[in-house]
Amino acid sequence: MNKKRKMIIQGNNISEVLELDLGGYNQKVLIEGKSNDLPVVISLHGGPGMPIPFCVGGRGLFPEFTERCILVSWDQYGCGINNAKLPEDISINSFKDMTVDLIRAMKSRFPDNKLILLAMSWGSVLSALAISEVYELTDGVIAYGQVLCELMQNKETIDALMKSKAPEKLKAEINDAVESKEFNPKTAMKLSNALRKYTDGYVDKNEPKADMKGMIKGIMTSPDYRFKDFMAMVMNGYRKNTSLIKELSVLDLRDVLKKVKVPYHIIQGKSDIVTCTNMIKKFVDSAENENLTCKVIPDSAHIPGMNGMNAVLEEIINLK
Repeated sequence: MNKKRKMIIQGNNISEVLELDLGGYNQKVLIEGKSNDLPVVISLHGGPGMPIPFCVGGRGLFPEFTERCILVSWDQYGCGINNAKLPEDISINSFKDMTVDLIRAMKSRFPDNKLILLAMSWGSVLSALAISEVYELTDGVIAYGQVLCELMQNKETIDALMKSKAPEKLKAEINDAVESKEFNPKTAMKLSNALRKYTDGYVDKNEPKADMKGMIKGIMTSPDYRFKDFMAMVMNGYRKNTSLIKELSVLDLRDVLKKVKVPYHIIQGKSDIVTCTNMIKKFVDSAENENLTCKVIPDSAHIPGMNGMNAVLEEIINLK
């Protein structure tokens, strides 16, 4: 760990790893911030099972955030420092319950602070469901890449893949699976990989890239991670899980989001066809709920690079 990072950590009034019971599982959570009176921002990462960028191994890596908020980084059960084999019957509701427990724990620790959920992709499923249960404990949500419905099965998504340079055999296989409603985990993985390889749906080629090498090096030299924790950011308990993908393939959050009772700010990359930006924008515009807003970021897609992360940081800065 370099001198600059040590100084950042030493300059934070709050910097510790807590052990909490979340959903009946003992889990580790990093909380870090410059001072005690800042807004609390709970990060809900994507995947499922990919604790990037804000993970328990990220202590001292994100001063631009921890100077403006108390950042709560949680490697969701089954990955990172909380790696474990997932039960066969684990469900979206299981992770919603863990999220609710984390919200309650942070509100108990910081009762007078604002509390915001910062959700990315799969994490936006948890933010939507959690605030529908404990909205009175939260002051809002910032969601990047909001999951809504027809995940990766929207007509715009499939049309973009059909127009891409993906092999014709793969196109036919995916198209047949979507049309026949036989959208199993194997097909979902093939579609996700194809969108990543043959379209700009995940990453916009025009967006300046975040410093992934620097972040990975920082996580590898974390004072809180062992090497097995670092490896479990990708090689983890989610690899053989099928229950979550099955649920996600039929999930519909439209009714939940129409009824949100706290400010819910969605940020979408313009090129995102994983959680289709056009669909999200039309939904928000027609929802008739002033709490629900959507900002579209040019030259950005489902995985935020510099443009997307700057938009997220701007929302954090605007918290009062």
